[in-house]
Amino acid sequence: MGASTAYHLARLGITNVVLLERETALGTGSTGRNAGGVRHQFSHEGNVRLSMESIRLFEHFEDVVGTPIDFHPDGYLFLLSAPRHVEAFRAAVAMQRRLGIEVEWLDAEEAARRAPGLDAGGVVAATFCARDGICDPNGVTMGFAQAARRLGVEIRLETTVTGVRTSGDRVTAVETDRGVISTGAVVNAAGPWAASVGRMAGVPIPIEPLRRHIFLAQPPVNGGWERGGPHGAPAAPADRVMVIDFDSSFYFHREGAHLLFGMGDPEERPGFDTRVNWDVLEKIAPVAARRLPALADLAIASAWAGLYEMTPDAMPIIGPAGLDGLHVIAGFSGHGFQHAPAAGRIAADVIAGRDPNFDLRPYRLDRFAGATAGEANVV
Repeated sequence: MGASTAYHLARLGITNVVLLERETALGTGSTGRNAGGVRHQFSHEGNVRLSMESIRLFEHFEDVVGTPIDFHPDGYLFLLSAPRHVEAFRAAVAMQRRLGIEVEWLDAEEAARRAPGLDAGGVVAATFCARDGICDPNGVTMGFAQAARRLGVEIRLETTVTGVRTSGDRVTAVETDRGVISTGAVVNAAGPWAASVGRMAGVPIPIEPLRRHIFLAQPPVNGGWERGGPHGAPAAPADRVMVIDFDSSFYFHREGAHLLFGMGDPEERPGFDTRVNWDVLEKIAPVAARRLPALADLAIASAWAGLYEMTPDAMPIIGPAGLDGLHVIAGFSGHGFQHAPAAGRIAADVIAGRDPNFDLRPYRLDRFAGATAGEANVV
């Protein structure tokens, strides 16, 4: 989010921008720990529109930004078993199609053909969008950052923000462990730590960090993914289609020679711990083996954990935040990387005083004072 916003500000000719990063490199937090999925299949129209703009840029990233990225539009396949989910997805698909997104409605047999190796038992319907896919979060982040730097943006690594100075009702400076930066505009793009930065300015921001795990499975010893299933059948799809069992939130896709998979843990509590809890694998294993039988006997090559930045309605916060000059672009609740192109462009327009041509009412910080219509398709 920070790199995208900085890039889009520079594209508008605003180059007196400093991007601050606490770590030794950009993208070492949640950005570098996610599954890399990008999709149009959201339940909230605003999020679909963010995806439409973002995926258009992913499709032409090298031409526009100047850096090649590893984008594989092999599709997202949602598997639906519960009647309540089927009805909710019917409404969502109708909305997505109204916006011009080609989403297919499939039965269990058609879903199984889309994802060889899949056991579609109990599936009553599925949706598939061919323009969804997998993208490289690090490549996108570094592409934005390098382009921003070429345009004049300064990027300071190993610099920790320690405070936000204010005068009256506006921000005046950012304090860091390497000095003070005077400024009339501060963009809080701190992801899971956005609430901490908000407190520095005296502005409550309802974002909590929630740990999520990802595992990489080694291919079958005999036959690999292509022929390692029963009777020499495929053990997993040959492409990188993202398959999501929506009832359980279990998902998987091919990742090079391995298979990447994960699932939400309903017992996880908010916190900043990113150590791998191997007990989570025991919860995932029976679901994984039921949906992709080859996973029942496979070894785990590696695992890691990252942090979702959750808001109460699973919708991000984009825009001004309580003080003159303070902006937030955070709280994307698991779908931040894929929305970074559009969200950064919108944030830059707002900061520059331009019309972003986007309805930001569902993303305002002050929406939490009343009822909100949130995002249901959180994976």
